[in-house]
Amino acid sequence: MFRLAPYDMGLMVSTSAHRIAVIGGDGIGPEVITQALKVVRAAGVSLDTTDFDLGGARYLRDGEILSDAVLDQLRSFDAILLGAVGTPDVPPGVIERGLLLKMRFELDLYINQRPFIGTAPGHTQPHDFICIRENTEGPYVGEGGVLRKGTPREVATQGSVNTRTGVERCIRYAFELAAKRERRHVTLVHKTNVLTFAGNLWERAFNEVAVEYPQVGTAYNHVDAACIYFVQDPHRYDVIVTDNLFGDILTDLGGAVSGGIGLASSANLNPARTGPSMFEPVHGSAPDIVGTGKANPTAAILSAALMLDFLGEVSAAERIRGACASPVTGSTSEIADIIASRIVG
Repeated sequence: MFRLAPYDMGLMVSTSAHRIAVIGGDGIGPEVITQALKVVRAAGVSLDTTDFDLGGARYLRDGEILSDAVLDQLRSFDAILLGAVGTPDVPPGVIERGLLLKMRFELDLYINQRPFIGTAPGHTQPHDFICIRENTEGPYVGEGGVLRKGTPREVATQGSVNTRTGVERCIRYAFELAAKRERRHVTLVHKTNVLTFAGNLWERAFNEVAVEYPQVGTAYNHVDAACIYFVQDPHRYDVIVTDNLFGDILTDLGGAVSGGIGLASSANLNPARTGPSMFEPVHGSAPDIVGTGKANPTAAILSAALMLDFLGEVSAAERIRGACASPVTGSTSEIADIIASRIVG
């Protein structure tokens, strides 16, 4: 059995500067990351940052996405802060697979953790739940291919890879996290009635791990039902654990019912700390508003707060989240300035 607990948020405090690899990326990415770093420093955290020119613009300029040499450089940092990558001029999948998925696979960022705190439309009480998404398996490994492409007889396959190791360590992380929260509850989300092979593996691993956590309540939802509950009854959830594809979809819906995708933060974690973890807002590069001052940096700021949790700077992370709790309006820099002023004021 695996004993891979969530990161202990009190272990990594250091009096020296944290070494952070910064990938501003494309579109509004550099804009929001600049503001996030400003807020982190306003919270009194010392960072030693190194910028990496990676993303769609770099690919269009010289054809490089993420070389093994650059990947080796990234391994030496305490964490990676990513703004956004992707441009309309690059075909879909090139940057996603060559940069984002390569970092997830090579750095073993097997947990995608996304918190959702907000008040869904039609509700009066706020919800507070976390989605734990398996981050390195499923359809994203690229198993499959195309035969007779472009002909009437074309065949395309896309396999979903699920290993006992990958499934169990993700589930165990969710239980460890739930055991530290007030409600102590985990919901497995899958599609066991149709995906009878992968779903059965997830269900068996979930039930077997649950026995070791008698203090944590459990439930199961089909993914289609979970989509309904996210809208109609998000308060039922505490910690959700699910596979890579379902988690990708559900977490965007979670953002939509928690104030909008522009406020959604995420952490791509290597809980074993064999390499740096990566933190990013999930709103995309938004090329249509680059340079207009319309980009909301709050998601990047909250992602930076998750990074501080990981680095052991829990007090600073909590102050940042507190400063973001009330709505802020203004330009990109004005929003960050207001949040920073709330921290230091």
